[in-house]
Amino acid sequence: MRLQINVELDYGLSRACDLLMQIEAAAIPEQAIEAAHLELSPCEHFARVPAQDHIGERIWLRAADRFSAQYRATVRIERILRDVATLPALPPHRLPGETVQYLLPSRYCASHQFTDFVNERFGHLAGGAKLAAMRDWVAGHMTYTSGASDTETSAVDTFHSGKGVCRDYAHLLITLARAGEIPARFASVYAPGVKPPDFHAVAEVFLGGEWHLVDATGMAKEAEMAKIGIGRDGGDVAFLTAFGPLFLREQSVSVTALPD
Repeated sequence: MRLQINVELDYGLSRACDLLMQIEAAAIPEQAIEAAHLELSPCEHFARVPAQDHIGERIWLRAADRFSAQYRATVRIERILRDVATLPALPPHRLPGETVQYLLPSRYCASHQFTDFVNERFGHLAGGAKLAAMRDWVAGHMTYTSGASDTETSAVDTFHSGKGVCRDYAHLLITLARAGEIPARFASVYAPGVKPPDFHAVAEVFLGGEWHLVDATGMAKEAEMAKIGIGRDGGDVAFLTAFGPLFLREQSVSVTALPD
């Protein structure tokens, strides 16, 4: 699977401020960057730094008045695909050290509050079968509703409201997985067919000794996702974080599947 990615960002700033951006598809073994071009408006400062777990890069910027970015890339997905429902889970004491942080609660994913719920509803299942049941439960429990959540909405809020966008689906699935002793993290991705077209958020779970992307919204398939970055939750992998006042002028994301 090859993807053509086109992103345009245009923001206004009422004063000079620092920006932390992560919009480029990550150069990692599971996906090959065949071509890429990033064009930015004039900035006072530009520096690349490693992103979480060295998956992708963040860019530190300092801009004033107006900030714009155009990103174009062609990415070939070369991911090994498996049916997560058939994969075993490792017991916590056998997990690799780098996965442990994704078994613990985080800002938006208070997994410790869901232990009883997960045990009661999914306790008869194990490994990938448990994760698949959680994914299906989130898909059936949630209604995709634009504007139903904001940057303060947590998985607890989403659990009770039953409404949200891809970020909320991902947070809720991650929370349930962690409560069920399956390491899970937040992944920002590009994928075709996402409605409305935008940066997309999914869960990534550690099963069978590997990480696997899982989309509870059902809009994206693992074979069609280009990974941008990962984190404990959405707070770690926002596409643009401003350390000062920022307002949207225009933004567009387009992802198209290309013939191999």
